[in-house]
Amino acid sequence: MDAARPPLELATRGSQAARLPWRQGLAYGALALPLAFVSLPLYVSLPHHYATQAGVPLTVLGATLLGLRALDALVDPWLGRRADRLLQQGARTAWGAAALMALVLALAFAGLWQPPAGEWRRAWVWLVLSLGVCTLAFSALSLLHQGWGTRWGGSVAWRTRVTAWREGATLLGVLVASGLPWLLGTGGTSLALGCALVLGLWGLWTLASSAPPVAAVAHPADGTALPSPWRQADFRHLLAVFLINGTASAIPATLLPFFVSDRLMAADWQPVLLLAYFAAGAVGLPAWAALAGRVGLAPAWRGGMLLSVLGFAATPWLAAGDAPAFLLVCMASGLALGADLALPTALLTGLIHHHPDGPGREGQFLGWWTCASKLNLALAAGLALPLLASLGYAPGTRDTAALDTLAWAYAGLPCLLKLLALALLWRLERVHPSWSAT
Repeated sequence: MDAARPPLELATRGSQAARLPWRQGLAYGALALPLAFVSLPLYVSLPHHYATQAGVPLTVLGATLLGLRALDALVDPWLGRRADRLLQQGARTAWGAAALMALVLALAFAGLWQPPAGEWRRAWVWLVLSLGVCTLAFSALSLLHQGWGTRWGGSVAWRTRVTAWREGATLLGVLVASGLPWLLGTGGTSLALGCALVLGLWGLWTLASSAPPVAAVAHPADGTALPSPWRQADFRHLLAVFLINGTASAIPATLLPFFVSDRLMAADWQPVLLLAYFAAGAVGLPAWAALAGRVGLAPAWRGGMLLSVLGFAATPWLAAGDAPAFLLVCMASGLALGADLALPTALLTGLIHHHPDGPGREGQFLGWWTCASKLNLALAAGLALPLLASLGYAPGTRDTAALDTLAWAYAGLPCLLKLLALALLWRLERVHPSWSAT
C-alpha cells in the first residue's frame, strides 16, 4: 500500500479554497474519453451493424441487447466491491488491473465489429460473447476509474472539479464518437480506441505514485458484514433524486429521433442538434463547478434542473419547420446537462466521506449508482414508448393529435419529472444540510 502522503491530500486538507491543478485534472480525466467513445457506438451503431451486415433478425437482436444490458447493470454492485479491494491494495495494483481491463476492452471492441460470415446464428453467438466481454470490461474499468477519483474526497470545490474533469472528458469522447466511425470505419475506430486507452492509462500512471493511501475497510469485531449502502438514509434519498432526474433526462434521449423526424420533419438536423447539445454541456461544466463552490452542490444542481425546465418549456409548441428554434432548446438543455454530470457524483463523494464506514467502500456505492444510471434508459423506454403507443402515436404518423401526444411526452413529461426531482432535492436539503455547504 502506498505510504507517501500525496500532494492531493495536502492540497485539500485544511483549505476549502484549494484548486485542482489542471495537469492532475487532465491526467485523471483522460481515461474517461476512450470509455465514452466506446459506449456511443455500442448503443447507436452496433444494432444496425449486426442487422445489416450479419443478418441477425431484429427480434433476436433486441432481446439479446436487452438481456446483456440488464446483466451489465445488475453486475455493477459486484464489480464495485472488486474495485474497492483493488484500490485498498494500492494505486499501482489498481493501475495494473486497469491496464489489463483496458487491453481486454480494446481487443473485445475490435473483434465485436468482425462477425463471422455465413448463417446468422454464428454471428449471434459471436455478438453474445464479444459484447458480453466488452461491456463487462468497460464497466469494470469505468468503476475503477470513478472509484480512484472518489477516494480523494476534499472540499466541495475540489470534489466538483475532479468530477468535472472526468465528465468533461466523457463529453469530449461522445463528440469524438459521433463522427469517428464514419471517418475511420470500425477498424480505424478500434485503433483510435487503443491509442486513447494508452494515453488515458499513462495519465493515470502519473498519479499512481501520489494517490491517497487507502486504509483497509474495518469490519465489525463480531465478523458481521458492514451495512449495505442501502441502509444509509442519505444514500437512498440522494439516489431517489438521481433516479427521478435521470429518468427525466433519459426520456428525451429515447424520443429524440421520433420528435425530430415526425414533429419537426427535420431528420437531417439530428447530428447538428446532438453536437450542439453535447458541446453546450462541455462548455457549461466549468461554470457549474464554479457555481457549486459558491452556493453549494445541491442548490447549484437545482439551478441546472430549473434551467432544463425553462429551456424545454416551449418545446411542445414547436412544429414542422422549427428546427432552428429547437437548436436553441438543445443548447439550453445542454448547458443544464453540465450540472447533471458534475454535481450529483460530487454529492455522492461527500456523502461517502462523511460516513465513518464510507471511505474504502467507494466502489460499493458507485456500483449501485452506475446500476441506477444504466437503468434510467430502460425505465425511460419502458415509460415513454408504451405510453405513446397507447395514446395513438406510431412512427411516421402525420396525425395532428398523435404528434401533439409525442411533443408532450418528449418535453412535458420530462419537465414534470424534473420539477418533482427539484422539489424533492429542496426538501432533502433541509434533512441533510451538508448538501448545501460550500
